[in-house]
Amino acid sequence: MTETFFETLRGECATDWSAAVNHRFVRELCDSSIADAAMARYLVQDHRFLDAFLTLLGAAIASADRFESRLRFGRFAGMVSGEENDYFLRAFAALGVSAADRAAIPDSAPTAGFQALMREAAATRAYPAVLAVLNVAEGLYLDWAMRASRPLPENFVHAEWITLHDNPFFRDFVGFLRDEFDRVGPEAADQARDFFSRAVRLEREFFDDAYAG
Repeated sequence: MTETFFETLRGECATDWSAAVNHRFVRELCDSSIADAAMARYLVQDHRFLDAFLTLLGAAIASADRFESRLRFGRFAGMVSGEENDYFLRAFAALGVSAADRAAIPDSAPTAGFQALMREAAATRAYPAVLAVLNVAEGLYLDWAMRASRPLPENFVHAEWITLHDNPFFRDFVGFLRDEFDRVGPEAADQARDFFSRAVRLEREFFDDAYAG
């Protein structure tokens, strides 16, 4: 059976992709053994992505070649702006991380790198480039979240971060992203490959950074 474009690029980045989805952070999150300090550091940095990520979704809406695709991105942007952002705020409260604390923490190198990559992809106004970053940012998270054993941890900070990335709506959206990438990615293969590989490397570095403090 012939590999899809997404599968080909993921295979080319297999070392970093596997290291990310099997990372210590993922293992400790899924068994609820992760230290609060590491979880807080991770979430503070992840929350910093929202602005750049919404910019990327806006670029997807603007550059998509089908009305139906724009609707899908619009619905997903609503979930990120509402349900996901609400999770962050509740998690920060549970972990004792105030708004002042968050403001005082600088962006980590992987955070700054990923923000820059999202904005770079958005600035291309090229649908394949935007899809390359989205397929990593969402597809890699679904990959690790689906591996979490059940029942999920009792701590909502851990359990809800898993379910936000493994639920019917999210699975369907990731499937849509892959279909779109397979449809339009090959027409700009070199550009898509460049953005895809850089995004996978940054995901791995981002998980590493949770333990850097």
